[in-house]
Amino acid sequence: EQQPRRKKRDQQQQTEQAPAGQAEPANDNQPAEQAKPRKKKQDQQAEPQVAPTPKEAPAGEATAPAGEQPAAQGEQPQDKTKKHGRKPAGEQPTTGEQPANGEKPVTGEQPANGEKPATGEQPATGKQPANGEAAAPVQGENPVQGEAPANPNAAPILDSQKDAERKGGGRKHGDKNTQQNGGQQNGGQNAQQGGDQGQKPVVAPVDQGPPPTDDKAAQQEIKPEKMIPVTEEKGKRLDRAPDENIRDRRRPKGVDVLKEIGDRVIIQLGGQTIVQSNDGPRMNRGAKDVYYEDLPQGRTRETVERGNGVQIVTIRNRYGDVIQRSRITPDGREYVLSYVDEQDYQDEGDWRDPGDDLPPMRLTIPRREYILDSEDVSSPDDYYDFLEQPPVEKVQRLYSIDEVKRSARVRDIARRVDLDTLNFEFGSASISDTEVQKLEGVASAMEKLLKKNPAETFLIEGHTDAVGTPEANLALSDRRAEAVAEALTNAFGIPPENLTTQGYGEEYLKVNTAAPNRENRRVAIRRITSLVAPVASNN
Repeated sequence: EQQPRRKKRDQQQQTEQAPAGQAEPANDNQPAEQAKPRKKKQDQQAEPQVAPTPKEAPAGEATAPAGEQPAAQGEQPQDKTKKHGRKPAGEQPTTGEQPANGEKPVTGEQPANGEKPATGEQPATGKQPANGEAAAPVQGENPVQGEAPANPNAAPILDSQKDAERKGGGRKHGDKNTQQNGGQQNGGQNAQQGGDQGQKPVVAPVDQGPPPTDDKAAQQEIKPEKMIPVTEEKGKRLDRAPDENIRDRRRPKGVDVLKEIGDRVIIQLGGQTIVQSNDGPRMNRGAKDVYYEDLPQGRTRETVERGNGVQIVTIRNRYGDVIQRSRITPDGREYVLSYVDEQDYQDEGDWRDPGDDLPPMRLTIPRREYILDSEDVSSPDDYYDFLEQPPVEKVQRLYSIDEVKRSARVRDIARRVDLDTLNFEFGSASISDTEVQKLEGVASAMEKLLKKNPAETFLIEGHTDAVGTPEANLALSDRRAEAVAEALTNAFGIPPENLTTQGYGEEYLKVNTAAPNRENRRVAIRRITSLVAPVASNN
C-alpha cells in the first residue's frame, strides 16, 4: 500500500518564505524524498469520466465579492518543495497555501517585505479548509474505481468538464465559497461549452465503445472527399506581406478585443477569453523565400521556401485561421498537415464551438492511458509509446487547427502529455539550457513519429496557476508554449510546421486551487493529427 508522501512538504509550504528582495523561481523543486511507487491511482481502472449534463448557464460573469485582496498580475512564485506526487487514498490535501508572512503581491511576482501590491484582478477570498481537513469534492467528479478520491481538490480530467463546471456556476479555481458549501453551487449541474447552452435540450453521454485501434479507425466516420492540392487554385501575387499586426486582424462579428499584451492580443470569442499570437516568425525563420497570394473569398496563401527545397504552403481564411497547410517535398509530393472542408468550417457570423455538435465525452480508459505525466516516465520510449496512440473516440469530421485550439470538447479527443518536470524562470517564458535537455525524450518520440508520417501535428499547450490576472496568465502561458516549440525546433530539429501552440492561462487547472501551485504551471502536448488531417492522404 502506498504511504502518504506529502506531510513534510505540507508543513514546509506553510512555513517557508522567499528571502527578502528576491522572488522565488516559478518552478523550483527540492530533491524528492525516497517514497514507495506512486502509481496506484493511475494503474487502477477509472470510472467513466463524463462531462456534466448541460443546464442553463448564468448570464454573464459573477463579480468579485467585496473584501477581496489584490492579486499579482501573472504567476506567483512557486513553493519550494520536493518533487510532488499524487496523494494516496485517505490523505487529505492542504489547500489555500498563502504567501509568506509580510509579502504582498505585485504585478508579475511577489516582492520583498514592505513593497506595495499593484492593482489588477482580484481573486476570491474566503476561509480555506484547515490543515488536514478535506476540501469538498466537486459534484460529478468520479474517483478511481476501488478507492476514495486521492485528492478531493483535484480538477476533472477532461478540459470539457472544467468548461462545463465554470460555465454552469460550479467551483472555479478552488473557489472557497464553493468548498465551504460542500462543492455545490447553482444546483451542482453545469452547462456544456458553447454560447446559449441553457437553451439546448439535455444531451446525455453516448457510449462510443472502446477507443479506436489506430488513426485510420479513428477517422472511419469521416466521408472520403476529393483533396484539392494546396497549390492548385490560381492566386494573385502580392507585392508585400499582408499586415501582420495581430490587433488589426479582421475578425468575425461579436468578437471583442479586450487587451494587447506585448505581441499578444486577448479577445472575447463565443463566451471564451482567448489569446492570439502570430506564428509567422517561428514558421518563417531561416526561410530562403516567403511570398503571399490573394485567393478568392478573402483568403490568402503563404508559401515558405526552405533551403533544402521543401515548401510549406498555408491557406488562411479572411480572419487568418489556417484552413489548409501542406509540406511539398522537392520531388513534388504533398503531405497534408491540416485540411478542413470549407462546407464544415463556416467563417461567417459568430464563432460556434464545434464541440456543441458532440455529446459529452465518456472516458472509459484509465487516467494513465489518457494523460502521461513526465515525472512518471521511466524510459524515453514511454513518450513514443504514448504519443503514437490514437484518439480516445472516433473523429466525426476534420477540424481546423483553430477549432481544436478553441474547443475543449474537441481537444479532449486527443490524449495528453503533461511536461510537469519542465521549469521556467519566475515570470519568464525563457527556457534554460538545462531545462531544454528535459525535452529530449519527447523530441525523440516526435522525430520517430515524423519518420513514419511527416504530416504529424502536435499541439503545445501552455498553462499557469490561478494567481494573477487571467489576461496576464493567458499571455504568459502562450509565450511559454511558443518557447517550447522553438526549443524543439532549434535544439532537436522538429520542423516548426509540425508544431502549433496555444496558451490557456488558468482556464484548465490540473489542481482546483486559487493558491500558487506547481502542478498547474505546466506545458502539455497532444498529437492532434487525426483531428486536423486526412490520415489516408499521407499514407
